[in-house]
Amino acid sequence: NPPGIMSILDDVCATMHAVGEGADQTLLQKLQMQIGSHEHFNSWNQGFIIHHYAGKVSYDMDGFCERNRDVLFMDLIELMQSSELPFIQSLFPENLQADKKGRPTTAGSKIKKQANDLVSTLMKCTPHYIRCIKPNETKKPKDWEESRVKHQVEYLGLKENIRVRRAGYAYRRVFQKFLQRYAILTKATWPVWRGDEKQGVLHLLQSVNMDNDQFQLGKSKVFIKAPESKTWRKFVARKKYVQMREEASDLLLNKKERRRNSINRNFIGDYIGMEEHPELQQFVGKREKIDFADTVTKYDRRFKGVKRDLLLTPKCLYLIGREKVKQGPDKGLVKEVLKRRIEMERLLSVSLSTMQDDIFILHEQEYDSLLESVFKTEFLSLLAKRYEEKTQKQLLLKFSNTLELKLKKENWGPWSAGGSRQVQFHQGFGDLAVLKPSNKVLQVSIGPGLPKNSRCHQNGVIRNQFMPPHAPGNQRSNQKSLYTSMARPPLPRQQSTGSDRLSQTPESLDFLKVPDQGAAG
Repeated sequence: NPPGIMSILDDVCATMHAVGEGADQTLLQKLQMQIGSHEHFNSWNQGFIIHHYAGKVSYDMDGFCERNRDVLFMDLIELMQSSELPFIQSLFPENLQADKKGRPTTAGSKIKKQANDLVSTLMKCTPHYIRCIKPNETKKPKDWEESRVKHQVEYLGLKENIRVRRAGYAYRRVFQKFLQRYAILTKATWPVWRGDEKQGVLHLLQSVNMDNDQFQLGKSKVFIKAPESKTWRKFVARKKYVQMREEASDLLLNKKERRRNSINRNFIGDYIGMEEHPELQQFVGKREKIDFADTVTKYDRRFKGVKRDLLLTPKCLYLIGREKVKQGPDKGLVKEVLKRRIEMERLLSVSLSTMQDDIFILHEQEYDSLLESVFKTEFLSLLAKRYEEKTQKQLLLKFSNTLELKLKKENWGPWSAGGSRQVQFHQGFGDLAVLKPSNKVLQVSIGPGLPKNSRCHQNGVIRNQFMPPHAPGNQRSNQKSLYTSMARPPLPRQQSTGSDRLSQTPESLDFLKVPDQGAAG
């Protein structure tokens, strides 16, 4: 076997024990000769780098040999060993009688011996490992270095551990808790099992005809490969989402036309990926749960569209934009800015058209906000629920093809009077709304959608008593929801205009793609 770094270090210290200067450079030269070609070793004129499993570590050669000698005179060791404290004595286990004629031990040899002793101790027991991941080197909150975390996850073997855990007996539970949960399944265990807990667990597993290779009994826990209760949890979760979807559909029932490709889609909640954008969390309270997150289009007084991140919590609504820093050390950088925060108590109503468009207006005591979101139905259902919880009143939804927009009062320019704007909706063609601003009025035209009395169905079938039947090959009747098994689209993160929507464009449904079913966090 080739010599290791510790062995080379001890060799240099032994051959140059009387020399102080030049020993470090001699060590560096020997390291370059012996292990310079190793893939995990690099060096330069002042030190070397070792590629550890969790990252690269650089070492400075200055004083390396001197620290390794670690000379501790015999009289000092005798003094420590004469202490009355057992702990102090255990720190100096050297046998002075046997070691007097030998070479003094170095720091490197002690490290090797301690490492070997640790491995021997670990092999005699069952260790439990705690994996610690460093998100940054600045030791500050909200500083997340994704490449560093990915590197640690890879070299700590966390993904492999999860795969092994899932492939094996992933479910584990203490005998007592297992008996308490499933005792009702048999007469012998309900209401109380009188015998040994381990035998009671075995009786329960055998009573449900579980194969012997599907479980193992340990000293205090039962280990099961695939617990059947996960099917029940999946059923409950699916039922909850279906109920949420139907409640959202009832908000617009007989009041607004629906889009063909959205009425049966799953509700996700988080369309931004809040875990990947911790910079947005700074505007939300520490204990506020984010029910809904989406990148929407917000129209100003000139009906110019800009991208905003819309966040909904049980207490407030947040509109977050991005601006360039004009001065200071971060000059030129684009940073998140809180554009508006609306408390639930200050919300008056929400206005929508009767057509299948995605535009809605949030009416607040001071001024209104004109927004457009593909996921408006999901947002409105969650908003109505949170509003009722906070105010004990139902959220007022107004439906009209002529909507009034109250503007924010400005103290400069020709628009300083504040005033109002109007949004008018007209019957057009296609499923994509066409916006045409004219002075203080925004004209919106869009083709007809599903009838107002359309409702979603648990099996994904659109229910409408007035919908005429179609031929088997008809594209409209065979069109399935685009929301199943599609990846999350790359939502715009930078501020941009909405002028491309002001004229007729070819129809595109790419913006309707959503991720697999999950939950907002």
